[in-house]
Amino acid sequence: MPHGPPAAPILYTFPGEEPLVAALAEFIIKAQDEAIQKRDRFTLAVSGGSLAQHLAGLIGNPGVKWDKWHIFFADERCVPLDHEYSNYRLINEELLTKVDIPAEQVHAIDTSLLDDLDELADEYEQGLIREFANRETARFPVFDLILLGMGPDGHTASLFPGHALLTESDRWVAWIDDSPKPPPTRITLTFPVINHAHKCAFVATGAAKEDILHTVLDKPEEGLPSSRVRVAQPGMTYWFVDDAAAAKTEYLRTPFKA
Repeated sequence: MPHGPPAAPILYTFPGEEPLVAALAEFIIKAQDEAIQKRDRFTLAVSGGSLAQHLAGLIGNPGVKWDKWHIFFADERCVPLDHEYSNYRLINEELLTKVDIPAEQVHAIDTSLLDDLDELADEYEQGLIREFANRETARFPVFDLILLGMGPDGHTASLFPGHALLTESDRWVAWIDDSPKPPPTRITLTFPVINHAHKCAFVATGAAKEDILHTVLDKPEEGLPSSRVRVAQPGMTYWFVDDAAAAKTEYLRTPFKA
């Protein structure tokens, strides 16, 4: 799939958590249906935090075709899968134990490699190569949807302000051992992978995000990691935020339509 320059992100705002979650569910199901129609599978990369709970809102929705889902992790903490910091644990507890996604379609890190970060990141990258080989013509894997959050410093996945990984242009998956948030060791998808997705959607809620959202959307020249997520055309970047988080941004709002 040929890629062009990135389009400006689309901002959706909602009066509260409930309408945001309902709209996000519609959005995910539409992305799922488009992917299944074209490729008979739905590839989703997800970060941690509240995103697990948002995905859990799809449980029981008749429009979800769980058997077609392939779940990957936009970033992961280098800890055992049952550790309190594990993104896999969050997704597993909130979603995977309650729906019928085949186990082989959930792509967790190989915890036998936790003592060798370079090998751990390479093994996860090799897994992506195996899953996406011959499915796309792009240099990087093209996820149907990547779901991201945003930290109070503007980081996303495990891409932090001022870090050398912000300029990584070759690796699909990279590791860090100096995360400013615990735990220090993590692996993460890189910007070339994130920005080649068909769709990338941020979720940010609460008044605590109003200042950083203002900076990310209104002052992208400052180069915060979340500002650097600009999916290449024909893909698109979306923001799902509540009114509290959007209180200070002057960025153009778009009425939501799934």
